[in-house]
Amino acid sequence: MALNYNLAKVYALSDNDPEFVNEILTLFVTEVPEDLLQIKEGIKKKDHKHAYAYAHKIKPTLDLLGLNVAFEEILQVEAWTKIEGKRKDIDHTFKSIKTQVKDAIKEIKKDFDL
Repeated sequence: MALNYNLAKVYALSDNDPEFVNEILTLFVTEVPEDLLQIKEGIKKKDHKHAYAYAHKIKPTLDLLGLNVAFEEILQVEAWTKIEGKRKDIDHTFKSIKTQVKDAIKEIKKDFDL
């Protein structure tokens, strides 16, 4: 049973096509960790535009996979980039997103043998 993600939107979008679901999950598992590294790099270097671009990129994926808290937090990251906030103001939020994604990936890999 999925505790760290929810595939209801993925199944609805795919008309319950298991191949499509598997493709979405594979993309999530492979691409989102790389995108998170890019957000982290943008935060670290105070490159707000870079952090925004990658936060914006993963936002729909977080929503699609039912990571609701991470989705709300990525909105906070986007808002932080727009005001060009201080790093200390977003570090905790980013770490929370990273942990939720990591937990979801671990569970998805186990549940779907990825």
